[in-house]
Amino acid sequence: MRTAAGSSLTTANATVLFPLLALLGSLLAYARPEWLIPLRPAIVPLLGLVMFGMGVTLTWQQFAAVWRRPQQVGLGVALQFGVMPLAAWGIGTLLGLPAALIAGMVLVGASPGGTASNVICYLARGDVALSITLTAASTLLAVIATPLLTWLYVGQQVPVPVWEMLLSVAKIVVVPVILGVAVNTWLGERIGPAKGIFPLLSMLAIVLIIAIIVALNVGNIAAAGWLMALAVVLHNAVGLGAGYGLGWLVARDLRTARTLAIEVGMQNSGLAVALAVQYFSAAAAIPGALFSIWHNLSGAAMAALWSRRLATAGADLEHG
Repeated sequence: MRTAAGSSLTTANATVLFPLLALLGSLLAYARPEWLIPLRPAIVPLLGLVMFGMGVTLTWQQFAAVWRRPQQVGLGVALQFGVMPLAAWGIGTLLGLPAALIAGMVLVGASPGGTASNVICYLARGDVALSITLTAASTLLAVIATPLLTWLYVGQQVPVPVWEMLLSVAKIVVVPVILGVAVNTWLGERIGPAKGIFPLLSMLAIVLIIAIIVALNVGNIAAAGWLMALAVVLHNAVGLGAGYGLGWLVARDLRTARTLAIEVGMQNSGLAVALAVQYFSAAAAIPGALFSIWHNLSGAAMAALWSRRLATAGADLEHG
């Protein structure tokens, strides 16, 4: 019991430090990008390792329970493709951004949920099985939804690399999680004490991934003005707020509300950057590059806040 409590305390403290470490890592990467740019190939393996670690904490029963809640899954997907592209277009238009930047924002809004959202949900003690299900569902739907919504808002059809995207999701999310759940099913009791280290490993992996993304986008970040940064912050805030507020109204469950907030507020901005560069312009990639950094920082802050509140509530119940 004492070991478990100590592990929980360590995890809570580590999660509180997450936003600070993410910010320090971003500043270091901005100042010394040459240190981190060579680590670009490590992004996918790092995310795969994190996903495996999350899978080790899950069971097949948790995933089965998610599919018995189609209302939450449907709400998450509706918010993902209903609120985010509209908010992107509205914020960009209200702020008077150039057409290329608005196109880039719409691409971010029309993209599916980001893989990092699953990690942030894990650290925030949300419903990880629901988060992963929503990421997979929105990614599959993005094959149709992303080009259609981009055409609807900015008037241009954007092809999506279907097979490459599906392969990426399978490699980064589905396979590692399935392996992790299988290990938990067969060896769960034997590796019980080791499970406490996975939140810490997840935090360190995401900090490193954020730093690599910053290093790779130093030029785009320097070219973006404060108005573009404001647009990205507002866009992310709309997603977090809509996900949490509507999630609570529909499910009346804080864990589901936290999960929907993170899943809707965090986009696959890497896909948006790739599409912007290939089909629009380098300028259109700036919103995605900034969003890649900001949504991880804001998500980390929310995870720290929620995790700390839950840890405090747990301590109060223990002493009460």
